[in-house]
Amino acid sequence: MSKTLLFILLLSVLLRVGVALYLGDEISDIRGGTHDQISYDALAQRVAAGYGFSFGSAWWPGVAADQPTAFWSYLYTLYLAGVYTLFGHNILAARLIQAVAVGLAMPWLTYRLAHRLFSSPSPPQERGPGGEVAAAISAVYLYFVTYGASLMTEAAYMAGILWTLDAAMRLAQALQGASTSRRRLRLGVELGLAMGVTLLLRQVIVPFLAVLALWFLWLGWRRGWLRRALRPLAAAALVAFLLCLPFIVRNYRAFGVLSMPNTNTGFAFFWANHPIYGTRFEAALSPGHGVSYQHLIPPELRGLNDARLDRALLARGVQFVLDDPGRYLLLSLSRVPIYFQFWPTPQSTLLSNASRLLSFGLFLPFMLYGLILAVRHLRPGGPLHAAGADDLRPAFLALTWLFMAVYTLVHLASWANVRYRLPVDAVWILYAGYALNDLGERMTRRLQTSLSDARPTCWMCLAGARWQVFMIGSKSRGDRVGNDATSAGGADGVVAGR
Repeated sequence: MSKTLLFILLLSVLLRVGVALYLGDEISDIRGGTHDQISYDALAQRVAAGYGFSFGSAWWPGVAADQPTAFWSYLYTLYLAGVYTLFGHNILAARLIQAVAVGLAMPWLTYRLAHRLFSSPSPPQERGPGGEVAAAISAVYLYFVTYGASLMTEAAYMAGILWTLDAAMRLAQALQGASTSRRRLRLGVELGLAMGVTLLLRQVIVPFLAVLALWFLWLGWRRGWLRRALRPLAAAALVAFLLCLPFIVRNYRAFGVLSMPNTNTGFAFFWANHPIYGTRFEAALSPGHGVSYQHLIPPELRGLNDARLDRALLARGVQFVLDDPGRYLLLSLSRVPIYFQFWPTPQSTLLSNASRLLSFGLFLPFMLYGLILAVRHLRPGGPLHAAGADDLRPAFLALTWLFMAVYTLVHLASWANVRYRLPVDAVWILYAGYALNDLGERMTRRLQTSLSDARPTCWMCLAGARWQVFMIGSKSRGDRVGNDATSAGGADGVVAGR
């Protein structure tokens, strides 16, 4: 591990620990998007005290006092309950443990993914172009920093998604190469752990997991290793299922019906597509409507338990779509600006506006540029074009695009919000790192050319110029040894095309 990457990991942890210390041992700062902290804290206290997954009073989204609930993530609630059992009701301890864990995991996984996406396997490269840059962006991305210290699933969930992608790519490499069946099986088990943990944090990942399975089958068929992929993929599916099984059984015993671990899909789809919005979605229901979310639930359904109510609301939500498909289409389109919002709004707090501008707003141009650059570099002769039969980089790039597309479409079809886009940001940052690395190389080449043309007349000027080139180059130079001419040609082709 390079000293630069070690510094990035240390910075990432320090920033999140700093926010955790600022937020402290209470939940008083519930700025936009972090209100769920109150529910997770209350539920974890009940679990730690032996009351099970229930609340002591009537609670969101409509559960009665002392009645079982499955609306909230079991896994994250158990994490908080475990901390409270060990340290008492110590919110700061939970914040600090989480801050350190995700502060290390997210930049590290971001670096690993960048290496798999952008490093040439022939000749092998120790560091992929933009890997450390992408890790640095992940470390300082303001949204990631604040959620890293908030008692919510977001930060751990994003780390789980990155882990799932990394495990999937390593398994594909093992299937493509000469790895033993034992190693392939071990990687399959790891992929199952990653998928199961991520699903137990937020089950909205399920549509992408289905796409991931199809990606493996397609890649195996194209590459000729479909038969030997079946065993590790079956192991991955089995491990993920076994992780979820205790909570599925618990739900059946508590509610009398089979359901996913969390009972929130129906609530979200019903509320997100209710006719009260017309064709213009609102991320939070406006007080001008004169009703709350709970009041939108039909009276005849309010006495149902969590699982049965979730199922009934999903059926009502689907009926909204079938009754007026045109309205649903316009309503889904109206969610686009909400989902991709980066500009300040008068309804948001100063911190929320600053977080949007200094994270997504700041890096969006580089995310877009890096995405376009990667597509251009996939052309024959480009730096990302397959260098041989074992080069899986085009397939890995396609997998990240599939994730961003599927995850975005799921939320445009249901509930869109800035915080629900953050997992896409976590993957898109890979392309921002690739873009900044490319821009750094361009600037270095131009500076070297201008300095060589200037021909300094004194040795001090010459030494200073060379030192400046060295310092700039050391920060932005990728390890493209043996491919400099190809990389430069590809990059120059982008300029010519533009």
